[in-house]
Amino acid sequence: MNMHPHRNQVNVGTRHKRIDALGKVTGATIYASDFSLPGMLHGRILRSEHAHAEIVALDLSVAEAMPGVRAVVTAKTMAFHRYGNLVKDFQVFAEGRVSYIGQAIAAVAADTPEIAEAAMQAIRVEYRPLPAVFDPIAAMQPDAPVLHPDLLQYKASPLADRAGNRSGRTTITVGDVEAGFRQSYRVYEHRFRTPPIHAGYTEPRVAVAQWDAAGIGTVWCNTQLLFDTQAALAEIFGVNVTQIRVIVPAIGGGFGGKLRIGMEHYALALARVAKRPVRVFSTSHEELSAALFRYGSVIEVKTGVDREGRILAKQARAIIDTGACSGSGPLVASTATLILAGPYRIPNLLLEGLAIYTNNHPGGSMRAPSGPMPNFAIESQMDIIAADLGIDPLEFRLCNIIHEGDLSATGQVMTGVGLEECLLKAADAIGWDRKNPENNRGKGLAIGAWMTSRGSSGAYLKLSADGRFTLMVGVVELGTGALTGVAQILADELGVDVADISVVSADSHITPYDFGSQGSRTMATVANAARLAAANLLGKMRPLAAKALGVPEAELQMRGKGFVAGEKSISFAALAAQAQMSAGGLIAEGTYIADPIAYDASRVRNHFSPGWPSPSFHAHAVDLQVDPMSGEITIKDYVVAQDVGYAINPSNLEGQIEGGVVQGIGQAISEELVQVEGRVLNANLTDYKMPTIMDVPPIRVVLVEHPSATGPYGAKGVGEPPCIEPPAAIANAVASATGKRILDLPVTAEKIARA
Repeated sequence: MNMHPHRNQVNVGTRHKRIDALGKVTGATIYASDFSLPGMLHGRILRSEHAHAEIVALDLSVAEAMPGVRAVVTAKTMAFHRYGNLVKDFQVFAEGRVSYIGQAIAAVAADTPEIAEAAMQAIRVEYRPLPAVFDPIAAMQPDAPVLHPDLLQYKASPLADRAGNRSGRTTITVGDVEAGFRQSYRVYEHRFRTPPIHAGYTEPRVAVAQWDAAGIGTVWCNTQLLFDTQAALAEIFGVNVTQIRVIVPAIGGGFGGKLRIGMEHYALALARVAKRPVRVFSTSHEELSAALFRYGSVIEVKTGVDREGRILAKQARAIIDTGACSGSGPLVASTATLILAGPYRIPNLLLEGLAIYTNNHPGGSMRAPSGPMPNFAIESQMDIIAADLGIDPLEFRLCNIIHEGDLSATGQVMTGVGLEECLLKAADAIGWDRKNPENNRGKGLAIGAWMTSRGSSGAYLKLSADGRFTLMVGVVELGTGALTGVAQILADELGVDVADISVVSADSHITPYDFGSQGSRTMATVANAARLAAANLLGKMRPLAAKALGVPEAELQMRGKGFVAGEKSISFAALAAQAQMSAGGLIAEGTYIADPIAYDASRVRNHFSPGWPSPSFHAHAVDLQVDPMSGEITIKDYVVAQDVGYAINPSNLEGQIEGGVVQGIGQAISEELVQVEGRVLNANLTDYKMPTIMDVPPIRVVLVEHPSATGPYGAKGVGEPPCIEPPAAIANAVASATGKRILDLPVTAEKIARA
């Protein structure tokens, strides 16, 4: 199928308004947190106050006797199965032992939220503390407490290389790294640390659940992954997948933090026992102490270069602190190896990604989950090396970046490479060659690459008797405008207006399977499925139109929301009305998944994502000033040049990029979940410093277009990359302004002032 521009292109490439905009700006849109059912109860979760301890006694009697309490659930209430996306190491409720602060021990459902809270507080737990470990480096030592003694007995992906406190290990080996170091003029070694941070979505995690008389459990929630959540719930409760229905009314942001099970299993468990609908809502304190955060990490990088600044060898490892359960950790550690390589030509590599258990709260995916941590390390070190060699950081990067046809670290042939154009345009826009007029002012650069994830998407397309088309997809609209882009593409494929396209999404019993709103894939993959559905539907419509007009199919032309042959014509509406009477209506389906990417298997071991479909490329440049007394950073200008392949809707892309930069700025200079012995100390929005609109600097976006071979019209994934480079770009600019290098995120005013 030709994925590039269609001859009837009218809507694609335009700044079309969001198809869901009106409902959201008027408040008419029903979010999961707005949803309720008659007779609904309210649930609360009792969580562990210990990072590692035996549960000696659990007394539910007072809570169970309270008026208005309808259900109390623990691990002993029913058979709950372990779950997890790569290693089955999560428990719904702790049984016998807790492994982290915030682990669920019991849940209650009551007539009101206040009664539920009081009942939760009335449950008594007696603990016996156990040794704990909170640093991933310490957890890797032979004498560290082992969190999962039965780890090898758990079900797991065959790529999850497990041992001791390790849930995953991936390596990339290219050439001879030791020989490369011996040939190097200089070798540099550094260790960087990044803390966990929250995804920062507006709407907390919530679920409303009920079981019907047929044994179907239905959950209305705000998950990003409709079908993954359905499968996980079926696994937990030991039922068939078709006995679980998941519906997402609307979602108030996700950024990866809602990829996995959040409140859904608690709501379903309570609803099963209470035999009434139950709503479980995450409080702001729970969000900041018991959500699935971006993983903390330790990044170690050793790089050798020649006298001219060419990189000859790199040895690096990303140590991902998964907390007490692995979650997406093995995948994040695996993908981090490709970020460690960077978008550079390096003949000798030895890269390692490790997912390590600690007694911290489990983490999870967050926007470009493997991106910012290793990118912060390698791009910071690039500037350190450039300064030591006396080479301009821009020239140092230009000397080493990949170009069209070069190989990635895994041996993939890189195509559609717009990196040099991005780098030059970002540097030019920031005035890289112009000296800053003030003291304590500096400029910084950072570059990177990211993937457009695979995974299949299905689409159903129906033509109704009013001439409008309904597209049904299983993906969730996260607020990115992805489904607006799909509607624009579909409108051009069908020769109609965007207003003639209605989109129905995110009901596991009605809409077709989709891999989910993740990995910068939504618009690209769903649009390709929709295009195939459109082609199939037109294939059904043409013979019916030819018969109705009494002409050969070859004479038909699609024009004016119908088919025309000479003086004869029939509208889509009339054709649909006829088809309903004679052919059972007009409906078609399309399914798309990107082809696997070729790579060199001899270079990798236990890699989850060795080939990147439709890779995107990006360069960030920042101009900032640092107060020499307080260390406070003021960003004067921020520029992003991003290779988007083809801009289906420039406004949506610019919005995604600007928002991603703001998230990246938060990680760079202020955001940190401060943990001491597994306890989050700043679990409130006063002490956890997410940027507000008052903190957002001028952000300029330059869209670069080097088309993808497989994306619709050449488009590439856009949503995740903008948050990858800000920490490194800002750290480099701070070093330029102050002469001081901060190796641990965030780069706060306090750290700068101390330096």
